[in-house]
Amino acid sequence: MTWLDWSVIAVYAVGMLAVGWYYAQRSNTTDDYLLGGRNMSPWKVGLSLFASLLSTITYLGIPGEMIKYGPMALAQLIALPFIAVVVGWLLIPFIMRLRVTSAYEILETRLGLSVRLLGSCFFLTLRLFWMSLVIFATANVVLAPVLELDESAVPWICVALGLVTVLYTSMGGLRAVVLTDVIQTAILFGGAILMVVLITFELGGVGQWWPTEWPSHWQRPVFWYDPAVRFTFVGAALSYFTWFVCTAGSDQMAIQRYLATRDASAARRMFIAALMSNLLLWPFLAAVGLTLLAYFQARPEMLPSGQSALEDADKLLPIYIVRGLPHGISGLVIAGLLAAAMSSLSSGVNSACSVISTDFVDRFARQQTGSDESRVRLAKYISFAIGAVVVALGTLIGQIEGNILELCYKVATLLVAPLFLLFFMAMFVPWSTPFGTHVGTFFSVLVAVGVAYFNILGLTFQWMMPASFVAGAIVGGLVSLAPIGPRSKSRTEVSEKKP
Repeated sequence: MTWLDWSVIAVYAVGMLAVGWYYAQRSNTTDDYLLGGRNMSPWKVGLSLFASLLSTITYLGIPGEMIKYGPMALAQLIALPFIAVVVGWLLIPFIMRLRVTSAYEILETRLGLSVRLLGSCFFLTLRLFWMSLVIFATANVVLAPVLELDESAVPWICVALGLVTVLYTSMGGLRAVVLTDVIQTAILFGGAILMVVLITFELGGVGQWWPTEWPSHWQRPVFWYDPAVRFTFVGAALSYFTWFVCTAGSDQMAIQRYLATRDASAARRMFIAALMSNLLLWPFLAAVGLTLLAYFQARPEMLPSGQSALEDADKLLPIYIVRGLPHGISGLVIAGLLAAAMSSLSSGVNSACSVISTDFVDRFARQQTGSDESRVRLAKYISFAIGAVVVALGTLIGQIEGNILELCYKVATLLVAPLFLLFFMAMFVPWSTPFGTHVGTFFSVLVAVGVAYFNILGLTFQWMMPASFVAGAIVGGLVSLAPIGPRSKSRTEVSEKKP
């Protein structure tokens, strides 16, 4: 790291803070602060959703997965057209008919307060651990090795990264988050393309890194279920479909983006922009993995002592940044990795703040918290508190075993299907009851934990979300038939709720 690299990173950080300060002067109401005035540009919000869901986990995880296990994980992209249809034409129109701030208001209208609070708590738990994983991966896998610091410095890196992100997020609200996400998306694409081009040029052409035969260390292609392999074609596609639909249909971070646009048509265009960005970036990240593998196989002396290209696949990208990139370019690519982390953190903080403000503070306050100015100030305080919790949790995530992609499943997506199950019961099961929904959700969580940590029924982690959702839906639907507790309101009553 030279002064030129540090200068690039400093300019990037100052730029993010400047965006936050700019929008801090223009967020006068809670709708402005939390939803951007409900009239934001669909393509900008779409890029924001894409950048928010991507994170450092994916940016490092896909190249690492490609190096160590091969391209089977890319089968997930086959699910994108089906995701677009289900979310764009089934979920978004229903959600956009309701003028809410928190997604979990929908659950109370249909299934009562207890289900709303369960959904809010699930979301906060899910996103707090997800943000903690993002900040840990960025600090431990990227910044500490790049800066050649000891592992004892990781907590301090987490603090610095969290502080900058929370500052611009808490100042400017959703408008600041969206604009910084758009900038960060450009940096993400630019960094991936740049690394592929530079390594290709250095190795002497695409033919030097494009495999001509299936490497022996890659997982063999498997189409259907096989408990002996990590990823299968159908399993990967089904897992990604489940994750994306569940996230898009129940996660405040996604629903907040729909509500920030003008209407259902704009929200649908926004969502398709996010899907298209995934479709474009994933192949570039896979190519980054292939080029890194070829680079370090051709130049093993570039690896630190005791490390290998296959066993330390997740670390090759940071190592290449330090040892292979020209000065100045290193700073730009590090800014790209910071962009991946900060876009996720900023969106997570903002959406968690909106849930706490709406579902807990506003819902249980004995009286209104005051003027719009005071409510915006309270939201900023909540954002700072969320940031502090995320930084604290980030220092504990490293105790869980697995590569980055597996950590993502075991920590960041554990409650994705159980959370969506609440919305599924509310929107698509006419006979659902609060009691049946609670029981179904309990079984859904039980199956998710069993698959993720104990491989019950021989299922690998890629089957965690589909299995937990199906189990919860069956149990919840059956138990709801029992005459226990109050009945839920009809879907028509929910969809006709007036602003």
